[in-house]
Amino acid sequence: AGGPWSVEDILTEDDEQDRVPLQKLKLLGESEELRGLLLNPHLQQLLLTVDQAEDKSSLMKKYMQEPLFVEFADCCLRIVEPPEKENILPE
Repeated sequence: AGGPWSVEDILTEDDEQDRVPLQKLKLLGESEELRGLLLNPHLQQLLLTVDQAEDKSSLMKKYMQEPLFVEFADCCLRIVEPPEKENILPE
């Protein structure tokens, strides 16, 4: 209690399929697009509110109606799960 925690402490076997490898998480820190979004004070406040909330689940549902938050979530997903090549339309 109060000591360092690890991902294994909070994930069950059922959650394992949703786990993002550390290598892919590091890509988030390298994304210029994501950094640009995070400069927005409104997004910063939304993320801070989620981080400090007791009921994160219902707050996330509410924030997924916010276009800025959806743009942030989509950007994160594109980084950790790039779209498959076959789904991209040729320009």
